[in-house]
Amino acid sequence: MGFVKDFKAFISRGNVVDMAVGVVVGGAFGKIVSSLVADIITPLISCATKGANLKEIYYCINPNAVAGQTFDYAAYPTVAAAHEAGYATMNYGLFIQNIIDFVIIAFCIFCVIRAIAKAKEKAEAKAKAEAEAKAAAEAAAKAAEPPAETVEDILKDIRAALKK
Repeated sequence: MGFVKDFKAFISRGNVVDMAVGVVVGGAFGKIVSSLVADIITPLISCATKGANLKEIYYCINPNAVAGQTFDYAAYPTVAAAHEAGYATMNYGLFIQNIIDFVIIAFCIFCVIRAIAKAKEKAEAKAKAEAEAKAAAEAAAKAAEPPAETVEDILKDIRAALKK
């Protein structure tokens, strides 16, 4: 029964809900970044490489695999075509594409976390400034108040009145 109780406590703490929200937002964020890479950055890279698609850049590991033929990159413009013909390929273009994806995703996450940290710093600075202003106002109000009469002051007044 302790296991079930511990599980209920774990779920009720909210960690699971926070984690679920993080997974959902992360999945959506991943789709946005993947679209950025696939639809904007990759075409720009393709222009820079004269139309070559990074995912289709490869190196044939066994150019003599098909008997009687020497491998020709022009005859097999895609990785799939080379595989279909029986050649083994090292797909370094796909690896480069994945590195680009990673760097962009890491940069986007960094930007989001940095923006959140900056917003948090501003909120903390504002709260601190408000607290300092409130403390200064209270100190000014206290200084503006006439000092409260002490028992000694009252006794002095009574003595002065009795002397008259």
